[in-house]
Amino acid sequence: MGLQAPADVHQDSYDTVPFRFHPRVFAALGENLVTDEFVAVMELVKNSYDAYAQNVSLRFFEDANQGKRLEIKDDGLGMPREIIEEAWCTVATPYKDRNPTIEKGNRIRRVVGEKGLGRLSAARLGNHLRMLTKADSSPCWEVTVDWTTVSTGDELSNCAVKIREYRGSPPFEGTGTSLLISGLSKQWDDVRIIQLEEDLARLIPPFAEFSDFKIVLRGFGDDNSEEIEISSPEFLSHPKYSIGGTVDAHGNIKGLYKFAPIAGERVARKEEVTKAWETIWSDLRDIDLRSRFSIDGARCGPFSYEIRAWDIAGADTGELSEAYDIQRSLIRDVIRAHKGISVYRDGVLVLPKTENTRDWLGLDLRRVSRTGPRLSTSQLVGYVSISADKNPKIRDTSDREGLTSCVELSEFVTIIMTLVELLEVGRRRDRGQDLKEKPMEDLLSQITVDPLIDQVDSLVGDGAEVSEVLPLMHEYNESLNSTRQSIQRRFVYYSRLATIGTIAQMLVHEIRNRTIAIGSALKFVKGMGALFLTEDGEERIRAAEKSVNSLEGLADRFAPLATRSFRRGRRSAVLEDRIRDCVAIHQRDFRSRGIQTVIPESHTIVSVDPGELDAIIQNLITNATYWLGEVPRGKRELEFDVKSRDDGKRVSLWVNDTGPGIFDEDVEKVFWPGVTRKPGGIGMGLTVASELVAAYGGKMSIRHPGKLGGASFALDLPVLNKQ
Repeated sequence: MGLQAPADVHQDSYDTVPFRFHPRVFAALGENLVTDEFVAVMELVKNSYDAYAQNVSLRFFEDANQGKRLEIKDDGLGMPREIIEEAWCTVATPYKDRNPTIEKGNRIRRVVGEKGLGRLSAARLGNHLRMLTKADSSPCWEVTVDWTTVSTGDELSNCAVKIREYRGSPPFEGTGTSLLISGLSKQWDDVRIIQLEEDLARLIPPFAEFSDFKIVLRGFGDDNSEEIEISSPEFLSHPKYSIGGTVDAHGNIKGLYKFAPIAGERVARKEEVTKAWETIWSDLRDIDLRSRFSIDGARCGPFSYEIRAWDIAGADTGELSEAYDIQRSLIRDVIRAHKGISVYRDGVLVLPKTENTRDWLGLDLRRVSRTGPRLSTSQLVGYVSISADKNPKIRDTSDREGLTSCVELSEFVTIIMTLVELLEVGRRRDRGQDLKEKPMEDLLSQITVDPLIDQVDSLVGDGAEVSEVLPLMHEYNESLNSTRQSIQRRFVYYSRLATIGTIAQMLVHEIRNRTIAIGSALKFVKGMGALFLTEDGEERIRAAEKSVNSLEGLADRFAPLATRSFRRGRRSAVLEDRIRDCVAIHQRDFRSRGIQTVIPESHTIVSVDPGELDAIIQNLITNATYWLGEVPRGKRELEFDVKSRDDGKRVSLWVNDTGPGIFDEDVEKVFWPGVTRKPGGIGMGLTVASELVAAYGGKMSIRHPGKLGGASFALDLPVLNKQ
């Protein structure tokens, strides 16, 4: 039960007690808001960027009296005394929010710091800080802080930094800031410095030219020790697969996919890729997300992107090693250091900063369910470039290790995942995984070790060593894995069909039981109608009878899936009626997408089971609907055209649309199993449709380019009672 103030206590009788902060707040905030020492260093380097530094140097060295120390020095604008007092000495200052840009000469840079974490980062790194800073037309100021003394004080108001005008010669040619941190809280050895080098290399996009911001690092040693300029390895600029481009303010994707083989006979290629937000929205399987998002457009804001991918099996790393003169053992290490998709705001890293958040998109968990075609974080190096002005809702969490949850972030993540899927579709095609699959009996015949035994026997007979046999076993294992994945993919699809058959059996049984009962009741009511029914009542009876007939027709169409005794040729269908019924099922979707349909008024009876005919037409409609989402509204049309052929013995059905059409390289394999450009698709829809048409002595074909500029699919079917 909550406490309630006595009724006779007036508000003006309360005393005022101010909030107070204990000086240990510095240590507590440093621990919670600055994840580790590597992030702390990166935050301080970002402060140099915000000061419009063009050069930042980091130097570890050891002093006989003060032990190991770290110096971070830049040539930025420095700080006059008033900024030190008003901004630097104020934790979580709104100074950068009020001053989002900084100028140097006639150039402007957008600052990336927001929460005033610089001094907390310094406190996280070591017990003592000495800062020298010089602004233009200002003296050089020396600021010292003993964080140990600050944290053990009694009152925050009694804690202070020491500041004075520097008495020596400023260590800057012009302006700048130098931070000297001593009493380091962690033991910095060569291993940790190498990790820092890798993290700093991710601080700025590895694919962009940042000619006005340079970072150098020097490890422990004397003043003549090697100074390393932070940069990305050359081979990261030459990926095997990549996708890059822009996403507009409405969430529409536009980009370019590239395939650049490192060696071998495959030919390099590139193709433009597009994806409308409307299609992304329609593809969502998460009903909650669909309800939160708007089909009219995303609200996360525009951004640019580039995602690069490599194959990292043994042969692939060997190609990279030879092409770029880098040890094979280092290739995976380099990709690991940069792995994942990073977000940069106004040119500087936002996410991820630590190893724990590299897979912030959940790509590795997603890959578990479908290993072959999907990419993991260890194969990707990518960046997404946002800005504070255009993406105001994409903000950091307080610990700087995540992004704050909101609808805009969910849209942002959904679009990035779509980009990854588009990259995977291109990679799958260029790895040869879209080659025509073998019939099931051929696949099953490959599950034998006989060929391997023959090859091993031959090698043993020739006196071969184990090292010569092992490659054969590895190669054969890869072949078996490929066969296994092919069979698994097909059985997943066929198991779905089996499940549909079970459901169909239940539906047919339930529908027919109910329609019999309802029909009997309607017959009874009609028998009483002459005495009691009004004109409105009779109209309702007719509507109910129409609904019952419709349900019975639905049961008839499901019947072939519900029985093992199904035989073709027993039933026929009116082709144009089946088209209308299939279109009617999609009518709501067509209205929301602005798709216009054209259906002929002819009346053609075909010797095809209605259920199987519906399956053929539905596959074609679903395929067209998806791709029509890639063209602007007002230009979305789906046309059905029926033409007689073979002296009236057969009929051709053409399904034409105004979508983006079929890619040249897909023309020959569009009906092959597993071939799809739909992210998340399994590539069986058109395969099943073509197999059903073939079962009736027909063939599916395509016209490229299509009649209306998009795709045109044709199929031929037998006409009833025509020999």
